[in-house]
Amino acid sequence: MRYFEFYNPVQICAGDDALGNLKYAADSLGIRHPLLLTDETLTKLGLAAKFLSLTGLSNCTSYDRVPADSSVDTVNQIAKLYRDQGCDGIVALGGGSVLDTAKGVKLLIGQRADDILGLMGCENLPRGERVPFIAVPTTAGTGSECTPVAVIRHPDRSVKLEYISPYMMPDAAFLDPRMTQSLPPRVTAATGLDALCHAIEACTCDQHNPLSDAFAFAAMRIIVEKLPIAVGRNASDVRTDMAVAACMAGAAFGNSMVGAVHAIGHALGGVCHIAHGEAMAILMPHVMAFNRARDRALYAPLLPLFPGEEDPVEAVTRFVRGVSEAAGLPTRLRDTGKFDRSRVDEIAEKALNDGAMIVNPAYLSKEDVAQLLLRAE
Repeated sequence: MRYFEFYNPVQICAGDDALGNLKYAADSLGIRHPLLLTDETLTKLGLAAKFLSLTGLSNCTSYDRVPADSSVDTVNQIAKLYRDQGCDGIVALGGGSVLDTAKGVKLLIGQRADDILGLMGCENLPRGERVPFIAVPTTAGTGSECTPVAVIRHPDRSVKLEYISPYMMPDAAFLDPRMTQSLPPRVTAATGLDALCHAIEACTCDQHNPLSDAFAFAAMRIIVEKLPIAVGRNASDVRTDMAVAACMAGAAFGNSMVGAVHAIGHALGGVCHIAHGEAMAILMPHVMAFNRARDRALYAPLLPLFPGEEDPVEAVTRFVRGVSEAAGLPTRLRDTGKFDRSRVDEIAEKALNDGAMIVNPAYLSKEDVAQLLLRAE
């Protein structure tokens, strides 16, 4: 067996009333004055107030202006707030952007740095100062609560930067169905399909390994069964299942990587501001078809997940399209209202420079990416 590594130190606390244990975890980590990161939508919906009521967390410095796409400027600003307010730990309540922002802040504080751009190539950084960190995802998709990866936008360059370091990971993650029950069908579908893409790319990229495969296939089994149900109703058991599946998919790709779907999706997000989950759902069938044309057996292990189907790529395509249509997600890039055909070459160039492209199971040239984008249009 070829050499591989698997690492995931995050304590996962999942299920009904999981948040009832968060205050104890915070106390155990020595958090007395936490920086609570969230976004304005969760504040307006009352979810941030509900979170504080359910956990009993107090003495917080709160910041709720994390944007939909985390940015380097936001990370730098929040790190300064953390220091100015004398905070001693981070609690992040939100989706992938909030959690990735928290990771960037933790990295800055731990490394005693002021600008996240100065920490590029952070895989090689030392551990730095201890910064206690608790993650509470409010979507079931990114798996950011258990990955060593943060995607942070550089607005001036229209690009999403990938930061990778085990020292950004949370100490604990709380998966409580009450934090995801209010998700509308469209967001439920988009984030759930993002999790599916994580799992598929994790078990087919060049760096996949037996442990990451185990997490990926366990996640896919849940998603294929539960996501169509979750799109239609908010039962707590289904919401917990999806949160756990997204977390497992995160643990999978955090130890193997993803591939071209994410590389191109990151570029689309940076250039055209297409929502990440929507980009994944649109691109996944096209990239899988491209990869399978180079390796006919690549996706064969997925077939048992779809009883009665004969072609794994067609099975995944039908599943993705079915969920997308049920939730009102766009199935073509043009349907997002944000795709700019005149910037295809720019998107392709940025995709090729994305780290996820390196481990895609098939090589893509700039022309391949451009043609794939036009097919998805």
